[in-house]
Amino acid sequence: MAARPKDGRETRVCVAQIGAAHGLKGEVRLRSFTQEPSDFATYGALETEDGARRLEVENARFAKDHFVAKFVGIDDRDTAEALRNVNLYVERTKLPDVEEDDTFYHADLVGLSAVARDKSAVGEVVAVQNFGAGDILEIRRTDGSTLMLPFTEAAVPQIDLAAGTIVIDPPRDAPDSEAGP
Repeated sequence: MAARPKDGRETRVCVAQIGAAHGLKGEVRLRSFTQEPSDFATYGALETEDGARRLEVENARFAKDHFVAKFVGIDDRDTAEALRNVNLYVERTKLPDVEEDDTFYHADLVGLSAVARDKSAVGEVVAVQNFGAGDILEIRRTDGSTLMLPFTEAAVPQIDLAAGTIVIDPPRDAPDSEAGP
């Protein structure tokens, strides 16, 4: 993983994830995480999470709920299949600036300290998930348990990137990911 700069923000942002191979000529299914889904192909070479490899998009087309992409130098199914589940990153400087106060890159939220309204420590944001119904913050509590919290203004009334904190107000029935039914 790339080192965090002194201000705590990631230098890279995950813009896509490679899925299964598609066909025999090196194409892959690809899921985009950019606001405009096709933008992943406009940022130049994409880098793997470990930084060991850079993949340049040769072409991409939309198909149902994903893209079918071809990368330069990936010319057969076996090589394409070896890329399954690889996350692809770009330098944050290649991305547009966030212009709206209530819009954030997921990378800016991960690592923030979560505090209650009374400023007592709750935990740390460890991931931002989206299973189709909106963003969900995954918070590792100070006791080690996990809290899944909808990323809404009601549940997250305040975000202070400069201070590295979010204020949360979880619903009383907010499920722990480790709790049973």
